[in-house]
Amino acid sequence: MKYRSFGRTGLRVSELGFGCGSVGGLLVRGDWREMVHTVERAIELGVNYFDTASIYGDGTSESNLGAALQELGAEVLVGTKVRLSTSDMGHIRDAVLESVDASLKRLRLDCVDIIHLHNPISLHRDPDRNTVGLKDLEPVTQAFQFLQEQGKVKFYGINGLGETKALHNAVEATGAHSIQMCYNLLNPSAGQTVPQSFPFQDYSQLITQASKHGMGIIAIRVLAGGALSGTIQRHPNAAKTVSPIATSTEYAQDVTRAQMFRFLVEQGYTGNLVEAAIRFAISNSAVSTALVGFSELEQLEQAAEYVAKGPLSTTPLKQIEDIWHSLS
Repeated sequence: MKYRSFGRTGLRVSELGFGCGSVGGLLVRGDWREMVHTVERAIELGVNYFDTASIYGDGTSESNLGAALQELGAEVLVGTKVRLSTSDMGHIRDAVLESVDASLKRLRLDCVDIIHLHNPISLHRDPDRNTVGLKDLEPVTQAFQFLQEQGKVKFYGINGLGETKALHNAVEATGAHSIQMCYNLLNPSAGQTVPQSFPFQDYSQLITQASKHGMGIIAIRVLAGGALSGTIQRHPNAAKTVSPIATSTEYAQDVTRAQMFRFLVEQGYTGNLVEAAIRFAISNSAVSTALVGFSELEQLEQAAEYVAKGPLSTTPLKQIEDIWHSLS
């Protein structure tokens, strides 16, 4: 396993991050012994960043991760998230503090390495989309900084989802140490230039912007919720349905679009589409860690094998770019 700098934090994170969310589902719906064994194996393989959130399984993911790490006696980097509800907006600071205290209790930790705001960010608060506005970021940041002073969090970050202009403003204004953003073969606009005819949201190279501000970059939705496997079938532990993020309106449409990259397999650049997706994500040197959610141990083993093969070479990356420019 190779490690990359996590922005200006001084941390070194594994190129492969362990996603503990509901999409892969192992830490939410899996068998307990398989959870522990998979976490243990991930650590053996060199994975040192585990990413969870208070809303994953309504706290189940945090509880299971905390219990597994305690049983293993393992010390790793743990990131979790605060998701503000509409009812929290009148007392944002207190809501953040309460959420983090509850997360620490479930995780069985005194301090979490990274805390992220989980809400998407828009120019103005939109309760219907559960987005926070730019003005809401000030009390959030103040709460995170207070938690730093208390020794309950080491670093803090933001969600890289929402309105493009608002996200760029947030990177400039918050002083955050990290950002989680959608980056995959279907929508690479956070890290690549895409044509004006590009059919999905254009994040206008947000990765590049965040990197200039010394932020650690966590690539999420690397497999587009599983669609970049090229199949609509779901593992029993995985979420039964997945809402696409910054791509097609339906998951099945993303699965169909994934076939555009089948040439990577046919021409021998990768063994399968999952390998192509993971290696594409780490091909961007600004990405600190590529977060992958797992449903079972075998998926972890495969992901670690793919990361070990390194970034894609220049030739297939150019062919991938040609495909983006053909979309409309």
